[in-house]
Amino acid sequence: MKSYVIDELRYQDYEKLKAYLDEAYEQDTLGGLYWMPLPEDQLGPEQVGHDDCRPFYLALELMEDRLACELLVRTRQRVRCTCMRYATATQREWMISVVDAILEKLALIA
Repeated sequence: MKSYVIDELRYQDYEKLKAYLDEAYEQDTLGGLYWMPLPEDQLGPEQVGHDDCRPFYLALELMEDRLACELLVRTRQRVRCTCMRYATATQREWMISVVDAILEKLALIA
C-alpha cells in the first residue's frame, strides 16, 4: 500500500492529533482509522462519473507513534469498483497539504 507517513510522534502529539481527528473526520468502527473526504474538485475523470460510489475518501490511520495516510482513493459504497485507485498526483498533493496544515495548526511540526 502506498502511504504518506508521519512517524516518530511523541505521545502528547498523538493525543493532540487524535483529539483533532476525532472532531474533524468520521472514525471507522475499528478505531484509529479516519475517513478524509475527497472534495468534488479533486475527483478524477472516472470518479466524477460514478455517482453511486460517492463520496470518495482517503483513509488516515493514527497509531501512538505515527500517522499513516493511505494514497488509495476509496468509496465506502462498494468493496470494488474501477473508480477506486491510487491518488493522482493532484489528489496526493492535496492530501499532503491538508495533513501538513493540520500538523502545523497543532504545532506538531516546525
